[in-house]
Amino acid sequence: MPRPFVIVVTGATASGKTAVAIAVAERLGCEIISADSRQIYAGIPITTAAPTPEELARVKHHFVGTLPLDAYYSAAKYEEDVTALLPELFKRHGCAVVCGGSMLYIDAVTDGIDSLPTISDSVRSRVLDIMDQHGLPGALALLENLDPEYAVRVDRSNPRRVAHALEICMQAGVPYSSLRTAGRVNRDFDIIKVAVDRPRAELFDRINRRVEQMVADGMVEEARGVYPLRHLNSLNTVGFKEMFAMFDGKMDRRTALDRLAKNTRVYAKKQLTWLARPGVRPARFVNPDTAAEDILRMVSSELNA
Repeated sequence: MPRPFVIVVTGATASGKTAVAIAVAERLGCEIISADSRQIYAGIPITTAAPTPEELARVKHHFVGTLPLDAYYSAAKYEEDVTALLPELFKRHGCAVVCGGSMLYIDAVTDGIDSLPTISDSVRSRVLDIMDQHGLPGALALLENLDPEYAVRVDRSNPRRVAHALEICMQAGVPYSSLRTAGRVNRDFDIIKVAVDRPRAELFDRINRRVEQMVADGMVEEARGVYPLRHLNSLNTVGFKEMFAMFDGKMDRRTALDRLAKNTRVYAKKQLTWLARPGVRPARFVNPDTAAEDILRMVSSELNA
């Protein structure tokens, strides 16, 4: 009996992942698991570029719009939830499609992530106080003391990554780096991992046009509706940051939209860098115009041989 399998469709934002994943899932008669750390939250589909109601009607999706904005979620919880769901999907279809660009979520499914302690409210509050009182430089100085090995590898310009490392150090009582195994787990299903690839200029043009379409679809109004909740981590992301700055009077509308497009392009570059890094399960890059057929050929040749 053939092993169940998962097709992972990833790539940079605006590369066309959703269309490819839906086409593949329709052909295989299976369901889609979203791997997007923001689309999982309810009430913000425009700014997070979530699948449209029409797309959701074509193929059943999981982890889209299922959490309230104030819910805490993590890649570790995502791995737990997905690995619990997959056996049900395999019973029904024998396979599933995972689609998204949150690379930690992708890695959680394909390779597993390190087993880390759950952060208590008191530890999270302590780290927030440190960030508020001493800023990023102070937090980095503390991390250098608690975990000098990880302090030299962390993205030192990313406050969330630094804060997360401090939380782990404080909660576990040991250096974060000592808990990071970076090993690949053995899954009881086969995996085909592809990344939708577009020329850089074409990708950036799609990002620019997506921003304008999001505005036309009501992004500004959506952001204004959640503006009172702007302190929540679920809204600490590209799109809302620029809109909230506009509402605060820190930039005009045109500047905010231009900044949103620029920051989205920067995020896309980071996604591409992540995909290219060594030491993980590599993705095979596919042309969006032929991606669905290419993937189906991979399934036929590699998994049904």
